[in-house]
Amino acid sequence: RKSLTMSCCGLRALPSLTEDVGETAKRDRSHIESTLKLSEAKPADDYSATLQRLRKIYHSSIKPLEQSYRYNELRQHEITDGEITSKPMVLFLGPWSVGKSTMINYLLGLDDTPYQLYTGAEPTTSEFTVIMHGPKLKTIEGIVMAADSARSFSPLEKFGQNFLEKLIGIEVPHKLLERVTFVDTPGIIENRKQQERGYPFNDVCQWFIDRADLIFVVFDPTKLDVGLELEMLFRQLKGRESQIRIILNKADSLATQELMRVYGALFWSLAPLINVTEPPRVYVSSFWPPEYHPETHKDLFLKEEISLLEDLNQVIENRLENKIAFIRQHAIRVRIHALLVDRYLQTYKDKMTFFSDGELVFKDIVEDPDKFYIFKSILAKTNVSKFDLPNREAYKDFFGINPISSFKLLAQQCSYMGGCYLEKIERAITHELPDLLGSIGLGKKPSVLSCDTTGCGETPRNRYRKP
Repeated sequence: RKSLTMSCCGLRALPSLTEDVGETAKRDRSHIESTLKLSEAKPADDYSATLQRLRKIYHSSIKPLEQSYRYNELRQHEITDGEITSKPMVLFLGPWSVGKSTMINYLLGLDDTPYQLYTGAEPTTSEFTVIMHGPKLKTIEGIVMAADSARSFSPLEKFGQNFLEKLIGIEVPHKLLERVTFVDTPGIIENRKQQERGYPFNDVCQWFIDRADLIFVVFDPTKLDVGLELEMLFRQLKGRESQIRIILNKADSLATQELMRVYGALFWSLAPLINVTEPPRVYVSSFWPPEYHPETHKDLFLKEEISLLEDLNQVIENRLENKIAFIRQHAIRVRIHALLVDRYLQTYKDKMTFFSDGELVFKDIVEDPDKFYIFKSILAKTNVSKFDLPNREAYKDFFGINPISSFKLLAQQCSYMGGCYLEKIERAITHELPDLLGSIGLGKKPSVLSCDTTGCGETPRNRYRKP
């Protein structure tokens, strides 16, 4: 194993590169303990009643419409019970050897312990590594993680066995991991073709991006160039700007004037990729255990680090609010999808005559939906924004594998006892989920309901666990 100094310093001008890392002065960690409230002995809040109520709303009001109109085949986003009850996820992305794994080691205090992630100057992280809480140090294979529906990673099976071999879980008995889960990703290497990875790298990244509560995109002064793979990554981050935090790591390896130039170069590189009015927050510091290099802006770097920790703590504190907002956003998309499929189907029925060729009629509708006002008619509905409408091209593929004749009109999706699917999802969007969110703000606890009566779904189980 290489020493940490040799693996992460890059441009760092230490007094002696041969000095043993064990003798290097370590930075004080008290600000991490206090900002993240790791030393507090108070018991964790009990969110079980709220989460069970959220599961009930999802299974009774959202999932029926989602399954009836096969929303998962359009967005490839299936919500499991494990995902609803999961902890906040913090995702680390960026080029290779910029200090992502070292940063996780530093935040968790894992350096020089059996738990630490391997780091090095060469590309070292070839797996998607999920760092989560457990009673003792344990490594979990990807195939086991995907098979356990009690966790939130069972949908990853769809990416194939080659990917599951590149997925690894590490359980660590750490207080911070009781409240959050970290995901370390393989570094982006611009000269490597995706197919050489053996699995759909961008699709896997998109899966984690869709579920992350906070996304750290890490750079260092030597890796500011933007290639095709990084450009694709930022396309996938579109719409998640509020979760993105840019980190310029190893900042104490530069003199003040050089740091200003590097900071400007970073924004210059990223400006074409982040097309929003307000730029994302950028943290400038060095996230590793040794003391900041002399003759650098130690106070500035420490303040930046504390700001990042406060950002992380805010995500942890807002866990329930973010989860409810996520489910509500998902419900809005499912509703819009159902309205669109219903409109496609109604148009198809209106255009069909006794002598019509159904396949040609529907092909005409799918090829040019604007001619039949498919999307414009949906915009006339209340609570539908043009920015929430899916891509028209996506429905060509969707109907290519899902014949229009296999769907029912929304008006026919009703029953005497269960009510109408559309009314139930609209009630969840406009009343049930906002009320649940309001009960958190007022400190109320929703009544605990049994899954036998609420239809929360089957009890999570691990197919690999012996009875």
